[in-house]
Amino acid sequence: MAANSAPLDPPNADRSGGVQSVERAFQLLEVLADAGGVSTLSDLASASGLPMPTIHRLIRTLVLQGYVRQDTARRYTLGPRLIRLGETAGRLLGSWARPFLAELMEATGETANLAVLEAGEVVYVGQVPSRHSMRMFTEVGRRVQPHCTAVGKVLLAQLPRPEAAAVLGPGPLPAHTVHTVTDPQVLLAQFDATRAAGYSVDDQEQEIGVRCVAVVVPGAPTPTALSVSGPEARVRALESRNGGQALVPHMQRVAARLGEALATNGA
Repeated sequence: MAANSAPLDPPNADRSGGVQSVERAFQLLEVLADAGGVSTLSDLASASGLPMPTIHRLIRTLVLQGYVRQDTARRYTLGPRLIRLGETAGRLLGSWARPFLAELMEATGETANLAVLEAGEVVYVGQVPSRHSMRMFTEVGRRVQPHCTAVGKVLLAQLPRPEAAAVLGPGPLPAHTVHTVTDPQVLLAQFDATRAAGYSVDDQEQEIGVRCVAVVVPGAPTPTALSVSGPEARVRALESRNGGQALVPHMQRVAARLGEALATNGA
């Protein structure tokens, strides 16, 4: 009788149980995304550390499947088939976050929102509305400019200054109310304080009578922020509780747990 031998690893499998070629393909997509969606083969090799023959093989497969495209300058760009995946993942992100948004709404009494930064715009991907008859409501999927929203400003503040400046552009920015900051340089100067404080405020900058407080969701797979919004007087009252030490720390704790949950679920 032949002795039993240890089973061989399947082709391209690594010791963690994953498939190495799949992991490397996603690694290249991440590198492309980090490069702004456009890169050369040599830059992909430098950033990923993968051998050039491996990159050639993986990129060719991704191009054939429509997840990567080659432009006329022989650079590689993220392909259109990723759009459907991203839109679906965005909708699911709001579903995964709903228990955390509900907890935040119950604790504050005000509408809790989840938003991401996508292509220079803020996209609302989740919301649990307040139980008050007078409450704030933003349609999930709505896109807004970041300069006049708390979520947009707190997310831009996390970017390197040149990237944030590129998103804002030369200005002047559109004024939605008399309180909207329209000078990009003024906003960029405010972002240092925003990073240090760990939160941002929209003080009637998008809509008169509405105040919003936002914090970043740390560890989220894409730039993401949580916010609480409502009538100005009610939100100010929340901010002033316990000497101003209640609202933002609680929001940050919820955001940290949401970030951990998203990382665990591989969102």
